[in-house]
Amino acid sequence: MTPQTRVKERAEEQATSMSTDQQSAIRMLANELHRLNHAVMKAVEAGVSVELVRSARHHGGNGNWGDLMIPVVVAQPR
Repeated sequence: MTPQTRVKERAEEQATSMSTDQQSAIRMLANELHRLNHAVMKAVEAGVSVELVRSARHHGGNGNWGDLMIPVVVAQPR
């Protein structure tokens, strides 16, 4: 059974007070996070452990910021 992450739904709920451009960016982010979560689940099912770690923080110059992530992957012995 595949767990439901509800990333897209939560992002849409949070976007109600945002501008159209912000809402579009959040929808794109939610879609990409859904794809990332699916890829992580597939990697785990293929026999590796995956941890996402913040590699840097991007600052937008006006007080906004976002974490940039890298995967740490550990293959299980066969």
